[in-house]
Amino acid sequence: MPLIDRRRIIGEHLMVSEVLLHKGFSLASHAHANEQFVVVVSGRCRFGVGAEGTAEHRELIVEAGQVLVLPPNVPHSCIALEETRILDLFSPPSATTGVDRA
Repeated sequence: MPLIDRRRIIGEHLMVSEVLLHKGFSLASHAHANEQFVVVVSGRCRFGVGAEGTAEHRELIVEAGQVLVLPPNVPHSCIALEETRILDLFSPPSATTGVDRA
């Protein structure tokens, strides 16, 4: 995908992805069976959380030093508002994520 650089470390019970999102990166809403912790190291992103068009949907700005916890199977999307470095923690590990399916 354009506007993203990443590397992954996959263990038996956890997958860590070090991700650099360039300004303008956009990921459509998707869901996966993994629990995901999004640790924003630097920068800022807008996340859509919950099924679009429902009362549960909300948009959040997540900035450096903040963590977004995404439970399994919750739809979510992301737009990088500026260059953003993220550590994504996935449990259980998976060979694919929303980025791989986009």
